[in-house]
Amino acid sequence: MTRAELDFPFDEARRLVRTALDEDLGPRHLDVTTLATIPSEQVRSAEIVARSHGVVAGLPAVPLVFDEVSTLVGTGAVDTELLVADGAEVDRGDVVARLQGPLRTVLIAERTLLNVVCRLSGIATHTRRWAHMLEGTGAMVLDTRKTTPGMRLLEKYAVRAGGGTNKRMGLYDVAMIKDNHKLAAGSVAAAYAAVRAAYPDVDVQVEVTTVDEALEAYAAGARFVMCDNMSVALLTDTVRALRDQPEDVEIEATGGLTLDVARDYGLTGVDYLSVGGLTHSSPILDLALDLAD
Repeated sequence: MTRAELDFPFDEARRLVRTALDEDLGPRHLDVTTLATIPSEQVRSAEIVARSHGVVAGLPAVPLVFDEVSTLVGTGAVDTELLVADGAEVDRGDVVARLQGPLRTVLIAERTLLNVVCRLSGIATHTRRWAHMLEGTGAMVLDTRKTTPGMRLLEKYAVRAGGGTNKRMGLYDVAMIKDNHKLAAGSVAAAYAAVRAAYPDVDVQVEVTTVDEALEAYAAGARFVMCDNMSVALLTDTVRALRDQPEDVEIEATGGLTLDVARDYGLTGVDYLSVGGLTHSSPILDLALDLAD
């Protein structure tokens, strides 16, 4: 998972952390409970501990949260030791980070850092299940644009940490021709031609629902075809038809896929399965911040 660690989106994480702390601390940057009950000079050690099995992601955000709290509230810096790398599997009771510093900073930062790391670790854990299910099929699991507003780069990072692959990052980097575009343009060929004319350097992906439509997309020039809501049998026929064409085509299965059928779809010969649920429906990984005795 070195690649995922190197690609951690620090700028986006800082922006998210600032927004989250503004929500939590209000316009005067106050934690009225902690500032009233914890002496400013009290220093403690603490640990971030896994409460269940899963894959961690987002740990580089932990020191960012402490730094931002210290800057906003003036409570002092916390030393952070990350004990595992993003993408590592952990079990219940595993310590993933050790902390040492002003207790005020630790307690003020606690919920924000857990919200971020638990969310990203949940996505990584869910993605890892898909990656394991597809192992040996030749297919990879892709994410989608169904992300939490303001967290897209972080959530897509978590998908990578879990062993998945990012699809397009937004509306700007890849053209994706879907049903409404085809209807508005008049046909698959017309929609494809329009995109090619307007943005000749952008990759184009075309969504199809039948074998004939897949072949129409190929004839129009598409070399990335998304097979939407197809049965395994129909998808198998579509893959066979596209693989019989003279040029290589990347093929994706999409729409309504679940873990219990993932392997069946992976074995059809597709290159990818795209799963919106990686980012819109992953439960968090339960992590906790415990003060040391």
